Amino acid sequence: MKTTVKNISDTKVEITVKLDKNDLKDARAKAITRLAAEVKIPGFRKGKVPADMAEKHLNPNDIAQAALDIAVRTSVPKAFESSKKAPLVIPEINVTKYVPDEEAEYKATADILPEVKIGDYKKLGVKKESAKVSEKDVKDVLSNIANAYAEKKVVKRAAKSGDEVVIDFTGKKDGKEFEGGKAHDYKLALGSHSFIPGFEEGIEGKNVGDQFNLDLTFPKDYHAKDLAGKKVVFEVLLKQISEITPAKLDDELAKKCGPFKTIDELKADIKKNLEAQSAHKADEKFKDDLVAKLVEKSTVSAPEIMIQDQMRFIRDDITRNAAAQGMSFEDYLKATGQKAEDWEKEAKKIAEARVKASLVLQILARDQKIEVDDKEVSAKVAELRDVYKKSEEALKNLKDPRVRQDIKNRMTIEKTLDFLVKANS
Repeated sequence: MKTTVKNISDTKVEITVKLDKNDLKDARAKAITRLAAEVKIPGFRKGKVPADMAEKHLNPNDIAQAALDIAVRTSVPKAFESSKKAPLVIPEINVTKYVPDEEAEYKATADILPEVKIGDYKKLGVKKESAKVSEKDVKDVLSNIANAYAEKKVVKRAAKSGDEVVIDFTGKKDGKEFEGGKAHDYKLALGSHSFIPGFEEGIEGKNVGDQFNLDLTFPKDYHAKDLAGKKVVFEVLLKQISEITPAKLDDELAKKCGPFKTIDELKADIKKNLEAQSAHKADEKFKDDLVAKLVEKSTVSAPEIMIQDQMRFIRDDITRNAAAQGMSFEDYLKATGQKAEDWEKEAKKIAEARVKASLVLQILARDQKIEVDDKEVSAKVAELRDVYKKSEEALKNLKDPRVRQDIKNRMTIEKTLDFLVKANS
């Protein structure tokens, strides 16, 4: 067997393979044995006919075709291995020449794992953001708690900021209703800035039973591009006004929130939790920034097939989240004002970045001999079993070898990230 390698790109290769008599001889013998299993000859049970006897009853063309199939299938892995190329998919085969029992030639094309050259992982120059929690952050949480325990009282007066109102509304653009612009019995806290500028302010001063129109303009940076900067009219019916009296920030409120005796204990606990959240967020961003910088300093290409796989993961994730809200993927695109081609372009950028990051971390793990042994994986699986002990499906999945391998891969990546953090701290 002789091979010639042609690099189509950094991530795709075409290998030309030439097979001679000796290569085809062994394949022919295997072909006859395989075909003999289907030959029926009086006096012999099916599958027990000797190969030399079965050959006389076989069509020569069938033998030739089966021999070629076997020769190609057995030589393709050897061709890629000898060329030190790792195919990511089953290679596409194109037979260019075949003389039965004499010679054969074919081209095998496939996306391959690219060569990755890691940059200096010790001098990435990335600074970790400090995890800060301000008094305002604590006050905001306390305010939310006070509102959660607030007293709500229906009133007969004009609406004002701080009230909760119940409304029906219909949004129209150019006289036609637009998607997502209609609701019935919608509860809205005035002053929450949940709606576009002017909407909540337009309700203030109105009374129950009032029907009115709000002529507004969507912000230019609004996420739905078909509405961004557009003039619209909201037809509104005010159905109920409730005065909201937030709970007092005192020791009694603290006792309702948990094992706290005083409001100061509650504040301290809130600050502690916010600091933990802030520290975790800073740690995760530091890891992301380190990987992004390492990719920038490394030489790495993303194979198209891996990009497409990652794009499918991204789309599946969006589809699942949209379905939870009763929407399809197409509904999601409309709601966010995106065209399919725009989403594809943006998703491809994200997918390519993820693939490059994954490849760089894999090579770094290999170079630094970062591994996860079976004991560590088993311990993690046991931990997950305890977490999902009430889910039969999850417990069943944990027995799947592929899931176990995925867990191992994730743990290896985590170890590699920890190594990268330590090297840059």
